[in-house]
Amino acid sequence: MPEQQLHPRFHWFCIIISNILLIFIFGTPADSQFLSEVSPIQDDLIENTFDLPAEIIEDSPVLKKWLNDIPNVLYDIYTDPSFRTRVGIGYAEFPSTEHDGGINIGVDDIFIGKTGLTISGDYQTSFGRRDAGGVNLQYYLLPLGNYINVAPMLGYRSISTNNYSKSGVNIGGKLVLPLSRTGASDISLSHSFISPGEDNEIGITTLSFGYAITENIRLATKIEKQNSEIKKDSKIGIIFEFMP
Repeated sequence: MPEQQLHPRFHWFCIIISNILLIFIFGTPADSQFLSEVSPIQDDLIENTFDLPAEIIEDSPVLKKWLNDIPNVLYDIYTDPSFRTRVGIGYAEFPSTEHDGGINIGVDDIFIGKTGLTISGDYQTSFGRRDAGGVNLQYYLLPLGNYINVAPMLGYRSISTNNYSKSGVNIGGKLVLPLSRTGASDISLSHSFISPGEDNEIGITTLSFGYAITENIRLATKIEKQNSEIKKDSKIGIIFEFMP
């Protein structure tokens, strides 16, 4: 696609993304509003409730937290994510392109305030025959503390191979299964289309699963399939992820 035809499309894409951000940022109730609707239990209701030895309370962070200030559990379920932001870099292999090797860098789920809106982006290259990159917005529809969540996706993506190249709006959905609230383990599946409805649209399916090897470092695997009328492509990535 000629470069001069991409600029207007990218301009309108930026306008759409900006409006979505404004809607969710200014349309989301403030924390104080949510807290007034879901009020925590008053401290005096639990005063002297626990007749426990001091050493047991001292050795239990949970007991100390509840005795000092009962948390607003419902508020935490809605606003404390069961999955974390990840920044990753790793090795990528492209089996459909004679097993070329390359790199994969990306960031997943940068949260916009205490809302379900997140930003993700990635770039992958084989240093010659395969390049792809893009950015997506996701809005998680269920409480962030759930052990399952779904999100529609809207973004922009560019793909270049020896056989074809394509850039355009990327629309799809994502399913997340956080197996641990600490980000220690999760599975996600997403499917999207670049320029849906056009004759040369491209479908992308991505399966990702990761497991923590330290408190802030994970090892993740991403398997991606690309479907076009010209060729089916694939990618496997082994990625080290840092969780801020």
